[in-house]
Amino acid sequence: MVRVTVADDLATWLDHNGMLHVRGAPYPSPDPGKDRRWHQTLKNRIPLDNYCLPNDLERRVRAFVEYYNHVRYHESIDNLTPADVCFGRAEAILAERKCIKRDTIANRRLQHQLQAA
Repeated sequence: MVRVTVADDLATWLDHNGMLHVRGAPYPSPDPGKDRRWHQTLKNRIPLDNYCLPNDLERRVRAFVEYYNHVRYHESIDNLTPADVCFGRAEAILAERKCIKRDTIANRRLQHQLQAA
C-alpha cells in the first residue's frame, strides 16, 4: 500500500505548474529601510523641543506629514508627490513635463540658430 500525503500532492501540483514552494514570514515589511528613513526625516524636521501642550507636537507632525505627502517631490517616484501617485495624477503630470521639455529644447535650438546666424 502506497500512502500519498497532502504534501506529496502539493509538491506534484506545484512541480506540474512550474511553481516553487517558498516559506517566509507572513506579511513582512517590503522595505524596512523606507520606514527608518522616513522616521529619520521626521526627526530632522521636527526638533525635539519641549512642547507645552501635546497638541503642539501633534500639529507639527500633522503639518510635516501634509508637506511630505502633498508638497515634497520624491526622487524615487519620478519627482512626484506621493499624493500625485496615489490619486492617479502621475501620468498626466509626467506627460505635461515631457511636453514642456520638448518645447524648451525646441526653443533653445531656435535661439541657438538665431545667435549663430
